[in-house]
Amino acid sequence: MNLLLDTHAFLWFIGGDKQLPDKSVELIKNTENNCYLSIASLWEIAIKFSLGKIELKNGFEELNKIIQHSEIEILPLSFDHLKQLTKLDFHHRDPFDRIIISQGISEKLTVVTKDDNFGKYEVPIVWN
Repeated sequence: MNLLLDTHAFLWFIGGDKQLPDKSVELIKNTENNCYLSIASLWEIAIKFSLGKIELKNGFEELNKIIQHSEIEILPLSFDHLKQLTKLDFHHRDPFDRIIISQGISEKLTVVTKDDNFGKYEVPIVWN
C-alpha cells in the first residue's frame, strides 16, 4: 500500500501520540508499505513551529533525520498536483490539506488522516 501521511498523522507517529490508532501505526511501520509526507506538511510544520503553535522535542532540524530513519519519503509538489488542486470542490478550505488531497488523488495514494473532510473527495483514506 502507498500511504500519504496527513500532517497530524505524521506528528502523532513521530511523537508516539496515542491519538494515532494502532492500525495506522502498524500500516506506517510495515516496511511493505511505501510512506510519503508532502512537502506541504513540512511547510505547515515549519510555519506553526516558528509561530510557537507546535512543539518539536528536538527542534525542526531533527525532522529530516526522523523522516530518513522512519523511511518516509518526501513528496514534492508537481504541476500535476497543482492542476488537480484547481479541480477540487471547496469542501475543505485549508490550503495545506487541499494540496495533500490533490497529491493523494494524483499519485493514487491512500491518505492516513483523521480529518473527515478528506472523505468528501475521491481520495482513499485510512484511520482506524
